[in-house]
Amino acid sequence: QVQLVESGGGLVQPGGSLRLSCAASGIIFKINGMGWYRQAPGKQRELVAGITSNGNTNYAEPLKGRFTISRDNAKNTVYLQITDLKPEDTAVYYCYANLKRYPIEYDRDYWGQGTQVTVSS
Repeated sequence: QVQLVESGGGLVQPGGSLRLSCAASGIIFKINGMGWYRQAPGKQRELVAGITSNGNTNYAEPLKGRFTISRDNAKNTVYLQITDLKPEDTAVYYCYANLKRYPIEYDRDYWGQGTQVTVSS
């Protein structure tokens, strides 16, 4: 099986920073895209950022500038650096990975369980 485990969430004051991590483990042949979504209370899950296997990135337009996605292919890990945190960034942050476990398998998406980020004074 494949597991994605997020870490790095927590309670942060407005203006602070956080670095989220998400490590994929298990039977993995190849990881394609990885990225982050978030879901705030009472709202739909929304894309935060994505990154391809060769490092191309995309961000939700309103979040550009404060969010930086990166990945370490050797560790099957994706990161999300968030600066100048605002109360509206409060949400559960979920990572995903599009991958195949075996060479002949179709690519599919796997999701982590989520990590809570709360921005409050």
